[in-house]
Amino acid sequence: MSAVLNFKSHLAELFAHAQRVVAPESQADILLERPKQAAFGDYSCNLAMQLAKPLRKSPRELAQALIAALPQSDVVEKVEIAGAGFINIFITTAAKQAVVLAVLQARDAYGRSGIGAKRKVGVEFVSANPTGPLHVGHGRGAAVGDCVCSLLDAAGWDVTREFYYNDAGAQIDNLMASVQLRCKGITPDDASWPENGYRGDYIADVARSYLAKDTIISDDQNVTGKGDADDAEAIRHFAVAYLRREQDLDLRAFGVQFDVYSLESALYTSGKVAATVSNLIASGHTFEADDALWLRTTDFGDDKDRVMRKTDGGYTYFVPDVAYHLDKWQRGFTRVINEQGSDHHSTITRVRAGLQALNVGIPKGWPDYVLHQMVMVLKNGAEVKISKRAGSYVTLRDLIDEVGRDATRYFLAARSPDSQLVFDIDLAMSKSNENPVYYIQYAHARIHTVLTQWAGDVATFNDANVALLESEYETVLLQKLIDYPQAIETAAHDLAPHQIAAYLKDLAADFHSYYNAQRFLIDDQALQLARLALCAATAQVLRNGLSLLGVSAPEHM
Repeated sequence: MSAVLNFKSHLAELFAHAQRVVAPESQADILLERPKQAAFGDYSCNLAMQLAKPLRKSPRELAQALIAALPQSDVVEKVEIAGAGFINIFITTAAKQAVVLAVLQARDAYGRSGIGAKRKVGVEFVSANPTGPLHVGHGRGAAVGDCVCSLLDAAGWDVTREFYYNDAGAQIDNLMASVQLRCKGITPDDASWPENGYRGDYIADVARSYLAKDTIISDDQNVTGKGDADDAEAIRHFAVAYLRREQDLDLRAFGVQFDVYSLESALYTSGKVAATVSNLIASGHTFEADDALWLRTTDFGDDKDRVMRKTDGGYTYFVPDVAYHLDKWQRGFTRVINEQGSDHHSTITRVRAGLQALNVGIPKGWPDYVLHQMVMVLKNGAEVKISKRAGSYVTLRDLIDEVGRDATRYFLAARSPDSQLVFDIDLAMSKSNENPVYYIQYAHARIHTVLTQWAGDVATFNDANVALLESEYETVLLQKLIDYPQAIETAAHDLAPHQIAAYLKDLAADFHSYYNAQRFLIDDQALQLARLALCAATAQVLRNGLSLLGVSAPEHM
């Protein structure tokens, strides 16, 4: 029997063929679900129910016709009709058992697919302004965004990771002023310190480096401090480069890298903002009122029209956002995903409206957004709000230093982005089953220990008689391995890394149950080899899934 790498996709192809035979004019989606009870099979399909109304036939009659039109498959044991017309599919035991060999042969490629067909997708995430160290909210964006990229890559997309930041504007003015005051020996305790000035100790670090005439390499630029406390522009340029370098160091410690860095100032110097504004005016969707230029975003679903150019001649912040996204479209990204904090929710409608107003063929609803909620950090049961370095918030580096990269990445990605996240430092550091990342990694380490004790040739797993894997625990574990490719496909479609985190936790639980119930190093050599092959396949899937989350799979714990 040739191993099937994705049972759900295989069955969907069978039913798509049957639909073309029974209802060639119909294009209903093939939906396959797992029945809650094993008595109803391994998968259930409601295609007959979907086709009944447009074809004006009974669902049971259509179900019979669809079953008759299904191509032969050695994966399918039997197909039954249930209820009003549901089609229940039972997978052969041999096909389920064969997943062990499929995993061992595919190795790192198990679970990957070509659904994306190498189409280009740009994913923008983190995009923090260079005004200070990355905070835990940026960390959640980094974890979720990077995992989304990994999922899309596993699903066959051509992924570009992009970081966009503002190197001009009021926040950068405040940064420059804060560093300049530090250069002149003035501290945040001084009465002259500006209300919006940055007070963290890192500002003093920037000032010392500038005065020492250090050279900073950031974003392929070399910036050297002049040491002149009165040269505001030199201080601005140096401070941005310094903090961009610090952000990159934090991100590298977090295992996150980018392919493209985009600067807001470049949109102005290149003329892209001016060109975008001219095109919007030419589109007829703008108007002048109260000495300002407005975009009629209500034409595209916004609750009110928005100012583009203020009375002082400056542009509001969404205008360069429109120019930036137009640039992405012109670079060939027919799909773009932005991972941002939930405080950016209000910008979605106006950016999309601006892109629609340009009338250049950008589809409605472009780009896609993944918005994450805030993160609360707990230690000893109390909320942690400040960092020694940053002053007013907990930094990403604080978490990495405290609990390590693996736990930080897992915990920040393990909940749905639209849910608020409580990061419990004590839980993340605990070596117990209550700590999910420890629980998953321990499953992998346990398998490595068993295989080390066995000390055999892993190449012999390809000759294992997997038909011997018949126990209740083995059946459950086999089913979980079968589910992995579909878990990736669904998580990639939903842009939901937390689904992989949940899958891995369930897989680890199933293995720990197996480990506690069965012995592996036994006298029956054939059964021993089959069980060890199943263990090795489980370890492979644990490694594959953890790699999508940017988490290591240790061999010893």
